[in-house]
Amino acid sequence: MIRIVGIAGSLRRDSFNRALLRAAIRHVPDGVEMHAVDIADVPLYDGDVEQRGVPGAVTAVKDEVIAGDGLLLVSPEYNHGIPGVMKNVIDWMSRPPADIKTVFRGRPVAVMGATPGPGGTRLAQAAWLPTLRALGTRPWFGGQLYVPKAGEAFDEQGDLVDEQARDRLRRFMQGFADFVGQESKVKR
Repeated sequence: MIRIVGIAGSLRRDSFNRALLRAAIRHVPDGVEMHAVDIADVPLYDGDVEQRGVPGAVTAVKDEVIAGDGLLLVSPEYNHGIPGVMKNVIDWMSRPPADIKTVFRGRPVAVMGATPGPGGTRLAQAAWLPTLRALGTRPWFGGQLYVPKAGEAFDEQGDLVDEQARDRLRRFMQGFADFVGQESKVKR
């Protein structure tokens, strides 16, 4: 069984990216288990706090990622870039630096996102690449999923109702699951 861990990069309960992550969980292919990790309790990175020890909320997120075979980042785009809240979580997970190898090195990672604007989250997804490269992840480039005009793609309950977006999501999840499965075989 392939295990994928998903992180939505928004703290807002009714965010489009949390809704997209829930939709991704519902559309994983057979043989894949996926769940979301909540990042709401991860504090802002502070080196003074780190000196006293990595906070439990950070350790919990790291443990979930380590236990998974792949990592799905569902990233909003704020001002044409990476959301600070999500980058903060990634930065914390790289502490102490010796943990980078365990948490990130060689880990299959995919990025998707939703936004109310017309451009999708293309710029944020591109902005993630230097960070993912620096951490030594194995980004999946086999598919792209941007959900523009998310207010029309999701209903009031946060369900993905746009049929084309759901179809793209299914294909994206299948492709990423196949990639994670191949990468897992290489590691064995």
